[in-house]
Amino acid sequence: MIRQYELVEKVRAYDPDVDEDVLNRAYIFSMKMHGTQKRASGDPYFLHPLEVAGILTRYRLDAQTIATALLHDTVEDTLTTVEEIERVFGPDIGRLVDGVTKLSRIELQSDQTKQAENFRKLLLAMSADIRVLLVKLADRLHNMRTIGYIASAEKRQRIARETMEIYAPLAERIGMRQIQEELEDLAFAQLNPEARASIVTRLQFLRDRGGSLVTRIVDQIKRVLAEDGMDIWVSGREKSPYSIWRKMQRKNVGFEQLSDIMAFRVVVGTVPDCYRALGVLHGRYPLVPGRFKDYISTPKPNGYRSLHTGVIGPEQQRIEIQIRTGDMHDVAEFGVAAHWSYKDGRPSAGEGGSYRWLRELLELLENASDPQEFLEHTKLELFQDQVFCFTPKGALISLPRGATIVDFAYAVHSEVGDRCVGGKVNGRMMPLRTQLANGDQVDVITSKAQTPSPLWERFVATGKARARIRRFIRSQQRSQFAALGRSMLQKAFQAEGYEFADKAVENVLRGFKCQSAEDLYALIGEGQVGERQVLGAIFPGSRPPAPPRRGEKPAGGKPASSQPGIPIKGLIPGMAVHYAECCHPLPGDRIVGIVVPGRGAVIHTIDCDALSELGEQPDRWIDVAWDAASDPPSQMVGRIHLVVANETGSLGALTTVIAKNEGNISNLKIVNRTPQFWEMTIDVEVRNLKHLTNVIAALRATPSINAVERVRG
Repeated sequence: MIRQYELVEKVRAYDPDVDEDVLNRAYIFSMKMHGTQKRASGDPYFLHPLEVAGILTRYRLDAQTIATALLHDTVEDTLTTVEEIERVFGPDIGRLVDGVTKLSRIELQSDQTKQAENFRKLLLAMSADIRVLLVKLADRLHNMRTIGYIASAEKRQRIARETMEIYAPLAERIGMRQIQEELEDLAFAQLNPEARASIVTRLQFLRDRGGSLVTRIVDQIKRVLAEDGMDIWVSGREKSPYSIWRKMQRKNVGFEQLSDIMAFRVVVGTVPDCYRALGVLHGRYPLVPGRFKDYISTPKPNGYRSLHTGVIGPEQQRIEIQIRTGDMHDVAEFGVAAHWSYKDGRPSAGEGGSYRWLRELLELLENASDPQEFLEHTKLELFQDQVFCFTPKGALISLPRGATIVDFAYAVHSEVGDRCVGGKVNGRMMPLRTQLANGDQVDVITSKAQTPSPLWERFVATGKARARIRRFIRSQQRSQFAALGRSMLQKAFQAEGYEFADKAVENVLRGFKCQSAEDLYALIGEGQVGERQVLGAIFPGSRPPAPPRRGEKPAGGKPASSQPGIPIKGLIPGMAVHYAECCHPLPGDRIVGIVVPGRGAVIHTIDCDALSELGEQPDRWIDVAWDAASDPPSQMVGRIHLVVANETGSLGALTTVIAKNEGNISNLKIVNRTPQFWEMTIDVEVRNLKHLTNVIAALRATPSINAVERVRG
């Protein structure tokens, strides 16, 4: 256990002006408050905050942060309050302790919403003061070091999974490499102990076989650079087991095929010296193709700068060499803590760019509909593997690997993303789903008439883009449901002979727990509240209409105007439309619309078997018909059932007939097979009912096909 005076001396070693009084008082206060509390290991609980403080002293953090580390569990685990902390230690430490306290239970429990909500609080607290995150990372690191004392294997797995998914990426984003790697390795040991043990065994074999290999390589690199008159410092290390395993998985290669199990750092005096050392090493050792990366001209989002290269180095070993200046090395080792100013307790000037990712995560708070969606988008945003692209004016945009033109547009600005219609990559027009590569110059083309497409969500790679697209879709769906619900309620009023009025609806809002009439209309449109329920609340005693009979269209008022691009009359403008996969309606069929919560209107044929289950829910039926004045979708699907003779050439004849009749098979499923016959269902892309009828007639005329029928439900 670190003694009180030892902790003060640790801080004084890098901050001669340290406020000793606040450290002494925090040490005593925490020890007194935790008293006889014990951890799962049986150690005194006070040992935990003391170890957290000791971890942070290695990163040379200010006295307020060290005091916060000592006090971070007092509000959560003792009778102490935030108000008492503020009174004894001042508002700054009180605010930091409060920020960490709110985040003290971010374990992956069965209540996912609570975990996600706590993570939202973490981001908000970080945005106010990044020191909250530094304390939380040190707290998690010590907890992971002692995770073996937790009896429940399931709980250990939950904590390790959260560490891997959230805390290690956060540590990487603020440049705390040592904490990141140790968190990953400790979590890896819990999540995949067999894989880690295998890699550790192989690393030990290499050490035993190579002896002092790392030392010999370091000495030779020093000698090569010294011969060129360079003043340098060189060190070498093995990569962590998790880093090795992740690269094996990503590249789908074996342990022996990795070229950079050993990494060597060369620290020089100036930036020009970095490129000079690179030239010397490339002149002496063969380059491993594809292994050179320049993070000096294009730094990582966390501020990391260095040259990386792979060579066949001394003793014919494939090694990675990282070349950087002393300042770059400090950033690589200490991350955001390397820029700490002890005078004002804030990062030094010029480091704001490192926090762009944090501002982008905060934007996700505005766009996500619920905490779990926010957590999903945040995980997308945290995981690295970056590509660096440029705007036409030369501005650098960093994106995750696999990002598209749409992701780039949203990274430039949310409004640019919403209105993008195309993009030029290196001067050539490319589809929006085009994945970008390092060094691409991207020119986004926008239109004021454009809005986000739901299809974009299928290929975007960034959390920001996905959150923004989903937000737009939600707003569109709500307006669609509200318009539909209002129309449905108007029809119900007319059926009972009442005159519709918004004022009447406003009088019953409280009964349906709605803030506005628009909210209630949306609930009706989604199918969560029936219009007859609302009508009954306004006019007690009104009777529901009889359900429509099978084979009849439900009665209704005048159809609404057609929605552009949807060849159906009777829909609310802007309403989401889907074609039922049970009956596959085609232009020419008699159809009916069914309101489905969260989807809009689903179009069925009037004789679909599925409608029998909806006869008692007349509120959900919409009177619709195909609009002959509109162009139908270019590809509709008709489903047919066939019995085909099991003989040579029968399947070829089947496909040939469909192709000759301008149909296209989109899906085929064999449902039964005997020595004589095959039964199958086929989805055929056609223009309308007449086109499908022609295809079926041609199939019936084919000798090897015994029976063909359209599937109705």
